[in-house]
Amino acid sequence: MQDHINKYLAHIEHNRNFSPQTLRAYRNDLHQYFSFLTAEGCGNLGNVTRLILRKFLAFLKKNQDYSKTTIARKLVSIRSLYKFLCHEGILELNPVENVRSPKLDRNLPGFMSINETETLLNTPNLSALLGARDSAIMETLYSTGMRVSELAGINVTDVDFDKGLVKVKGKGKKERLLPIGNHALHAIQLYMGKRGSDKQALFLNNRGGRLTERSVARMLEKYVKRAGINLNVSPHTFRHSFATHLLDRGADLRSVQELLGHANLSTTQIYTHITTERLRRVYDKAHPRA
Repeated sequence: MQDHINKYLAHIEHNRNFSPQTLRAYRNDLHQYFSFLTAEGCGNLGNVTRLILRKFLAFLKKNQDYSKTTIARKLVSIRSLYKFLCHEGILELNPVENVRSPKLDRNLPGFMSINETETLLNTPNLSALLGARDSAIMETLYSTGMRVSELAGINVTDVDFDKGLVKVKGKGKKERLLPIGNHALHAIQLYMGKRGSDKQALFLNNRGGRLTERSVARMLEKYVKRAGINLNVSPHTFRHSFATHLLDRGADLRSVQELLGHANLSTTQIYTHITTERLRRVYDKAHPRA
């Protein structure tokens, strides 16, 4: 059983454009699944029944207290494993085929208002090196809507100041060009003028190395507190705010999808629920017959 799992993991590592984070998640999911089957006395993937699978899902919920989203993701990993084993002729039947994923709650992403965003962007001290860097980071996140992982991977040569574009490497190592506004470009130029480094990475930490995603999150926590904003703001909040503000001002959904780098339009459609709900509140408050 472990050999089959290892064969599958080697397959997706070499044949699928998964990010390191996704590969790690698949590996952890399947090792957890293997440990559970071993504890249940099931030593062969071909002997797994729907009952055992449902018992595993119940174990994840009751014993591990995982959310529905996490359980659904783990089930995707297991489905993919069995699909591979059936395709390779190792198994004839797929026991996961008719097992339903848990129904997910549709949680609307949090976002900042335009005023809150402006307040946060104006908080750093631009006369200091770190303040200039942090300003450039926040301006870039809000200007492009890129993921924090994409921001951490930007090199100096990825920014085209003349054309107002920045190249990022997204999920699955897919590259895309994003427009970047003048405020962000000016902030980056100010920071680069102060840092005086020939390092390849654009955003550096105190030791001159590439800034990590976690460091960006800690930096934001500091400025949110300083700005007095009563929201749980993460780097992803800038991405949510970017999409929401664009749609509020008339951008079409397909363009926002492309800017965000979403493979499916359904992923982008969550933001239409935000704008629709706010329009509904305005209507209910303002219309005399609402």
